[in-house]
Amino acid sequence: MSSSSSSSSDTLRLIREHAHPLTVEPTGEASRLTELPKIEAILFDVYGTLFISGSGDIGLTAEGDRDRAMTEALQGEGIVTTPAMRLGEGMKAMIRESHARSKDRGVAFPEVEIRRIWAALLENSGLRLSEDVIERVAIRYESLANPVWPMPGARQTLLALKEAGKVMGIISNAQFYTPPLFEALLEGSPGDLGFREDLCLWSYEESEAKPSPGLFTKMRKVLAAEGVAPERVLYVGNDMRNDIAPAASAGLRTALFAGDARSLRRREEDELGVEPDLVLTELEQLIPCVR
Repeated sequence: MSSSSSSSSDTLRLIREHAHPLTVEPTGEASRLTELPKIEAILFDVYGTLFISGSGDIGLTAEGDRDRAMTEALQGEGIVTTPAMRLGEGMKAMIRESHARSKDRGVAFPEVEIRRIWAALLENSGLRLSEDVIERVAIRYESLANPVWPMPGARQTLLALKEAGKVMGIISNAQFYTPPLFEALLEGSPGDLGFREDLCLWSYEESEAKPSPGLFTKMRKVLAAEGVAPERVLYVGNDMRNDIAPAASAGLRTALFAGDARSLRRREEDELGVEPDLVLTELEQLIPCVR
């Protein structure tokens, strides 16, 4: 099974079919804005930053909701399940085992390829399904377990930055159904909206998830090879531990997106010892800060 999937019409249809408008929940945060001169490249998180995440982030669904979503996703493909299959427990165990194997190989923050997990899980239950069906089940499940919708101002912000000639990229905890969200819900592929393909690091392709410093170090090296110094790169994310701390450690400037209470992660208990350069309560606040 390949590690990436094009945005097929079937994928886009399923995402749109299950999507419904979500509104942000106020955080009570005050924005902290200042001009950051000479920013050449801007990198974004996806869930909780460019898209409202119904569960707060990818992979954070409550167990009961997860079991119901799995049953419904399989039923959507005409597959009947029984409680005896214990699919929810099985998926958790497989992901845990995969993470353990990766940690044994020295990966501090492992990521799975969810299509492989689904295939193994269903095969263990006597269900050998085609790759297309597995992808549809995974999309249905994620759409039910973690509904998403564009963050207010996301498209306008990205197009304004593209128009201003900013280099843009993504570092995101993600799965194969994450890149198609842009075309399905933001009216354009990542490339259409200004993102460079070689500057998009998706955790499922890297087998490594945030807050791994490796993802940010890799991006820093790619940009440095083009003459873009770390202090001229801004990373925008909603999580102090997963986004702001590793980006700052890599020498990047940082912006905490505090626009939705579901996904804002201050992580004050972690005592990270870092503060973002900007605090955004609306995405469009970013535009004048990086002119």
